[in-house]
Amino acid sequence: MAPLKEHIATKTQQRSGSDLWGPAPYAVIVVDGAGTVRDLNPAAAALLEGAVPGVALADAVPSWLARAHEAVVKPAPVTGRPAEAAPAHEDAADPVAVPADAAAPRFRGPIGERSFEAHPAPKADGDVVWWLTDDTDRRLVEEELATERERTAFLAEASNVLLASLNTDRCMHVTAQLASRYLAEAAVVIVPAAGRKLPMTYAVEGGAAVRRTVTADTSLVPGLSEALQGFPPVPSRWIDPAALPDWLIPDGFSGTVGSAAVTPLPGHGVPAGVLVLLRNTDSKEFNENEEIFARLFAARAGAALSAARLYAEQSDITRTLMRDLLPPRLTRVNGVEFAGGYQPAAARDRVGGDFYDVHPGGTPEEESLAVLGDVCGKGLDAAVLTGKIRNTLQALTPMAGDHEGMLRLLNGALLTSHHTRFATLVLASVLREGNRVRLRLTSAGHPAPLVIRNDGRVDEIDTRGTLVGALPHIEARTVETELLPGETCLLYTDGVTEARGGPLGDELFGEERLMRIIGECAGMPGAAVVERVQMLASQWLQDGRHDDMALVAITAPPTTHLSAVDGHTRGRYTQ
Repeated sequence: MAPLKEHIATKTQQRSGSDLWGPAPYAVIVVDGAGTVRDLNPAAAALLEGAVPGVALADAVPSWLARAHEAVVKPAPVTGRPAEAAPAHEDAADPVAVPADAAAPRFRGPIGERSFEAHPAPKADGDVVWWLTDDTDRRLVEEELATERERTAFLAEASNVLLASLNTDRCMHVTAQLASRYLAEAAVVIVPAAGRKLPMTYAVEGGAAVRRTVTADTSLVPGLSEALQGFPPVPSRWIDPAALPDWLIPDGFSGTVGSAAVTPLPGHGVPAGVLVLLRNTDSKEFNENEEIFARLFAARAGAALSAARLYAEQSDITRTLMRDLLPPRLTRVNGVEFAGGYQPAAARDRVGGDFYDVHPGGTPEEESLAVLGDVCGKGLDAAVLTGKIRNTLQALTPMAGDHEGMLRLLNGALLTSHHTRFATLVLASVLREGNRVRLRLTSAGHPAPLVIRNDGRVDEIDTRGTLVGALPHIEARTVETELLPGETCLLYTDGVTEARGGPLGDELFGEERLMRIIGECAGMPGAAVVERVQMLASQWLQDGRHDDMALVAITAPPTTHLSAVDGHTRGRYTQ
């Protein structure tokens, strides 16, 4: 076997190089240690016009390949670190790439308009056989892949940043900043005009965004008026940069506009605005792929801007509705102290099914009407019915002298509505007479009012009635009582007594506990009574689930007068 291997090796060495690589589809060139071309195949001769046997390699090939040959023939000292890559052009100071793996080095650079990889194969006699492979197509694919990865990463970042805020101004600022950082030297975001004013935000080279409002004619910019209406963009080549109006050029933009692109920001059903990209004369003009990519970014920016605008509109609507749905702040009315407290079932819900109102009498001699109610259910649906009941009762205040009549009319209104919910109510007509307060109390399926006397007793007012909105006929019983100075009548909803918590988490707060607590509040202001009940009920819940809770305290203000013991000593205040 050994003699056969030696024979094959001898025959191979006797064959000329051209016989081995002449038919190869790749360019092959043989260079000796002194840098002189020894041989080359037809593919190399066609590729390198000046390469012929006997000519110096440096005179026949691009400089990067000549330097690569020197690096192979006289390799640099080993430092333990891989050689760094150099720029891919002929004027680079070093070969384009020298890999760390010295066993299979390769180099890369341009030859004409194509890109090549050069693979050296040193021979025992000092010659080096160079194989040149055209990797232009592969490099283009790699560059396109890298570009797509960068664009995908940018779009992902843009989506995350844009969707992180539902503020319209913030979305406009972020859009302008991102676009001026990645897509052009400057970006201008324009939203549909408010009257004759055109709101816009611009940024230059990723810097701080600036917002301003201009009065301008959008028809002066090709495609701008159409883009604001949601029409497709016009190609950038249709836009003459020299004809752009001054109001569209951001402050701080360096140089002269060399290319401009106008891209609509599509929204949810309606256009969200326009993105204008500006490049100076030192940059290349927008190509078709870049314009397509700009539209992909604009789609995300438009969706975020549209969502922010929709959120702002809904917030305005909600804020307007809340003004009527939220319980009012109670103060002194016609000489009587009123205090209220409300806690919805869920922290995210500002309104719910519990409510209260105080309708003052026309004069101090007329009764004021206090109403506290509880609509079946929680959340927004209950709040809508709450608003209807409150508006109906307000319209019925001229009948405040007849509680039963008011409840019958309210009951009829609820039965004829599309709501299937019912409600419980307690009405309190309040009138101050001298230093006392006279109350007329009527319950419609609601927990009985409680009166805190000055001596700490708690009286339950025996008024009963039928809940409203459930039956065609209702019955109600009105009871009168009187508050002495400092005494308080407490109206509350069952969310307080049915609050479930305690040491084991499943015990009801209960009426007895409520009466004991408020009995300890004798002589306290009504606001303090409400605050104490709310605090203890919250502690009882221990962050557990609960129904809506509402309280109203009606207090006869304490009266004081100055008395003297003997006409000479200091007096004291007494009730």
